[in-house]
Amino acid sequence: MKWTVVLITAFAAVMTATTVVWMEVRQEREFRRLIGEGDEALAGDRTSEAIEAYSGALAFKPESMLAHLKRAETYRRRGEPELAAALRDAREASTLDPTAPQPIELLGDITSTMGQFTSAIDYYDRYLQLDDHAPRVLYKLALAQVRSGRPDAAIEPLHRALGFDERFAEARYLLGVALRAGNRTDEALREFRRAIALDAKLVPPREELADLYMTRGRTREAIEQLDVLAALEPSRPERLVHIALTFARTGRPDAAVATLGRAAERYPDSPAVLTALGRVWLDAGIADTDYVAIRKAIAALQPLARRPEVTSEVLALLGEAQLMSGNADEAERTLQDAVSRQPVDPSAYRLLAEAARRRGHTAAARDAEARYAALVPSS
Repeated sequence: MKWTVVLITAFAAVMTATTVVWMEVRQEREFRRLIGEGDEALAGDRTSEAIEAYSGALAFKPESMLAHLKRAETYRRRGEPELAAALRDAREASTLDPTAPQPIELLGDITSTMGQFTSAIDYYDRYLQLDDHAPRVLYKLALAQVRSGRPDAAIEPLHRALGFDERFAEARYLLGVALRAGNRTDEALREFRRAIALDAKLVPPREELADLYMTRGRTREAIEQLDVLAALEPSRPERLVHIALTFARTGRPDAAVATLGRAAERYPDSPAVLTALGRVWLDAGIADTDYVAIRKAIAALQPLARRPEVTSEVLALLGEAQLMSGNADEAERTLQDAVSRQPVDPSAYRLLAEAARRRGHTAAARDAEARYAALVPSS
C-alpha cells in the first residue's frame, strides 16, 4: 500500500514537472514568434503592428529586456506623440539589465529628440563608460553638446570619434561647426572641406562653406557651393533663389535675373522664385530710376498678389513698386491689404504712410507711421 502511494506521488510530480516544462517551452516559442513578427513589421515600417507584437511578447515574458527595448525603439520611430512611451520602455529595459549598453544609447537618443540635451549627454557618457570605443556614440554626445549650447565641449569627443574612424564625414562636419562657434574659422573651413571630400552629397557642410565664404567676401566660391546645393536638391527652388539674391547683393543684378529666369522655367508656380524676381527688379529699378525694371517687378508680383495665401511681404513689395511707378491710389489699396496680413512686414506701414500722404490722407499716414515706429523703434 505504501509503495502504491509513493508511485502515485512520484507520477504526479513527474506530470507536474512535465506540464511546467511544456508550458515554459510553449511560452518561449510564442515569445520568439511574437518578437519575430514585431521585427518583420518594424522592417516594413508597420509600427502599430510591431508594437502590438512586442506587447504580446511582453505578456508572455514581462521581464524581458529585449522586448522592452524593441518596443521603445518602435515608439521612438513614431515620433513626438509616442516619445514618453519610448522613454518609459527604454528605462524599464535599462533597469532590467543595467550593464546592457543598447538601452542606455536609446535613452540618449530619445531624450535628445525631446530636447533634453543634459539628460542625453549623461546617458551617452554612461554608455561610453561601458564602451569607450564607439565613434557613433561619441558623435551623438558631441551633437547633444552642440545643441545644448556647449560647442567647445564637443571638440574632444569628436577628435576621439575621428581617431577611431577618420572617414566619419558627419563628425568632420560637426567638428567644423564646433570650431566655427569658437571663432576658429580657418580650422572650421578645413573640416567642412574634408567632410565634403569624404561625402560629396552632404548638404550641411556645403551650406556652412557657402556662408563662411560669403562672410569672408569670397563670393565666387560661395556661389560655387550654392550651385552644387541646387544640383543636389533640385526639388528646392529656394536654392536657386539664394544664388540669385547673392548675385543681387554683390552688384550683379543681371546674373540674379538670369538665375531667377532659369528658376521660373523650372518652378513656374513657386512663390519664392516670383517674390525674389520681383524684389530683384524692384531694387534695380530703384537704384537706377529704371521704370522698365519697376514694371517688370509689378509683372512678377501681381500673379502672387491675386493668390488667397499671398503674404504681407509680397504685397509690400508690390505696393512699393506701384508707388515708384506713380500709382499712389493702387499702392495705398495694396498696402492696406499688406498690413492686414499676418505676420505683417513692417515696411508695409512705412510705405502705406507714404502712399496715404501722397493722396492727402493725413490721419491715415500718421497712424501708419506710428505703427511702423512701434514695430521698428530704432527708426
